[in-house]
Amino acid sequence: MPDPSLEAERLLRRFARDTNLLIAGRPMRVHGGGPVADALVTMLTGMGARLGAADAPGAVTFDVGSGAIAVDGAPLPDRGDAAGRLDFAADHMPVTRTIADQLGDTVRGLRIGVSMTLEPKTANLALALAGAGATVAVYAHPDETDPEVAQALRERGVPVDADASLAPHEERAVAVGFLRRGFDVFVDDGSHLTRLAHEEGLTGAWIGATEETTSGLTPLRLMNTAGALHTPVIAVNDAATKTGFDNRYGTGQSCVLAIADLLDAADVTVRDQPALVIGYGPVGVGVAAHLRALGAEVRVAEANPVRALLAAHDGFETGAAGALAADALVVSATGVADTIPASMIRAARAVAVAGGVPGEIDLDGVGGPDALEPVAPHLERLTDTGTLVLDRGGCINVTAAEGNPIEIMDLSFATQLAAIDELATTRPGIGVHALSGAAVDRVAHAAARARGVHLAPPPASRADAADWRSPRYHAHPASAVPSKSPEDS
Repeated sequence: MPDPSLEAERLLRRFARDTNLLIAGRPMRVHGGGPVADALVTMLTGMGARLGAADAPGAVTFDVGSGAIAVDGAPLPDRGDAAGRLDFAADHMPVTRTIADQLGDTVRGLRIGVSMTLEPKTANLALALAGAGATVAVYAHPDETDPEVAQALRERGVPVDADASLAPHEERAVAVGFLRRGFDVFVDDGSHLTRLAHEEGLTGAWIGATEETTSGLTPLRLMNTAGALHTPVIAVNDAATKTGFDNRYGTGQSCVLAIADLLDAADVTVRDQPALVIGYGPVGVGVAAHLRALGAEVRVAEANPVRALLAAHDGFETGAAGALAADALVVSATGVADTIPASMIRAARAVAVAGGVPGEIDLDGVGGPDALEPVAPHLERLTDTGTLVLDRGGCINVTAAEGNPIEIMDLSFATQLAAIDELATTRPGIGVHALSGAAVDRVAHAAARARGVHLAPPPASRADAADWRSPRYHAHPASAVPSKSPEDS
């Protein structure tokens, strides 16, 4: 007998996989009744969909009887080849387009290098910068390169130094060659090339860099403390319009659904089994929430007391990772190497990474690739214990899927554009700098307009708003307050 929850989950995953669109905040409607419909409603609600708003732009309708899925009343689109995927992504990136249109002459003539996972959204960031008058070139690591997208971007006039077939010993030379193109502004993800540029002494002409990730900012801040940082850096990751959405909703959705897709190939479901999320920063929060929405029994291991308390208040069991990992799906959300040691791999049912650095799973400790046997694409099994290893510990939404949903990267890349604008305009000193509140508000207002989010009017200002005195003791004139004299006592 078919499992209703699995049928519902497969419908949801098909929508996300075929469109790379966001679930959270999207108007959705489920047609039909019964267990499959009920399960789908529960999952969509847990992921933040707006149920019942079927007439709103971008609305998705699931027909559980026929298995049909419609967007704006039309069948799921065939995005076609790489060029079609670029165009489809562009159609769903209005915030990036708005901020790019506001750049004016700020970036005109600037040489801008972009080092990020190369897929359709990144290609559109590069095209937006080129359209604003910058001279743009793109680099991506072999593991993070979609060759068809790279070629489509070249055909649109943007140089791309990315080759998915490069051997490990060839990677550094290609990266250094890219840096030697010479840039004024550098846009990085993980700060890998920013750090390499410092090693090679190639930052002298830089106005500055922007950094997209938590794992990239950590070493840059260490460099700054040690006096080894030689360029200004805007911490795009820390902007509310990036980390508040990208990490929580984007990485949460894309990583968990990619994990579920891969496990399905081994006849394993996320639902009704223990899952351990290691790390409860913004990524861990999103991963835990999406695992829960699919029905997993989620536990959290977190060393930071504030974040551990947050996990407990979100209703998750907390504890030491080693004690919670047995027979569980274990997901690293730390961005820290060796988060999942060999002993934990052997104890777990499956292991995956939603973080961002090499080696979060200690595969060498269990014998390396030679100790694995293939199960399905991007899925292997440890031969002695049967533990499922997802994509050898690669960041699962990038190496085994299409990355974060389009609308999420629209917001992140609009924030990148605002940071580039601020960097080029203000020319800050060496150090790691926050993106200004004005720039964040600019992106947020553009996103609210584009997504039909209505803002409440600000409260009316009061004439005495500048009076710093407490109104509790100054609400009435002093003459109106009765007082006792010593003679009255």
